[in-house]
Amino acid sequence: MVSMLAGLGHRLRHLLRAAGLAKSTYYHLLSHPAAVTRPDIEPMVAEIFARTPNGCGHRQIRMCLVHEFGVRVSHKSVLKVMRRMGLECRIRRPNPYRKYSSYRDETGARVENLLNRDFTADRPWVKLGTDVTEFRVADGKAYPAPVYDMGSKEIVAWDVSRHPDMAQQRRLLAMLEEKLPEDADPILHSDMGWQY
Repeated sequence: MVSMLAGLGHRLRHLLRAAGLAKSTYYHLLSHPAAVTRPDIEPMVAEIFARTPNGCGHRQIRMCLVHEFGVRVSHKSVLKVMRRMGLECRIRRPNPYRKYSSYRDETGARVENLLNRDFTADRPWVKLGTDVTEFRVADGKAYPAPVYDMGSKEIVAWDVSRHPDMAQQRRLLAMLEEKLPEDADPILHSDMGWQY
């Protein structure tokens, strides 16, 4: 816009001030015009995108470009081309590697947040935290569930299971109960919707 108006006889100094551009930035942009990413694949991208009623994503388009048309291109380049063309896939399929989530919407009674994001403790067995994490292993998935003492900075109980179910939570709480000192009355915090 600035270069177009400067060509019409307006003073560059006034245009740069109105646009909020530094003179060095203006001349840098003039000497380094933005390169258009892969304009040669635009017709092929449009054809592949039009094959389905809702279009398809950049990864699927890249796969078709590589295997059907023999074009070497990265998925990031395909995404840039799609954005430039205004093509967007409205359907997002779930990621097959993230099937498990402990969050199940608002179910049952809401538990009061006793810690309120204060995860510091001046002594052991006052505040404990736990969560279940999913790991991919050689022959499937594993779900470790540690209990972390925020005072001593130690793992005080743990369980590893093939399934993140209530049986795992019962084993974890049983191990914790064995190690719990008699005079201890800790808060056990979890993002799974329960605190004790």
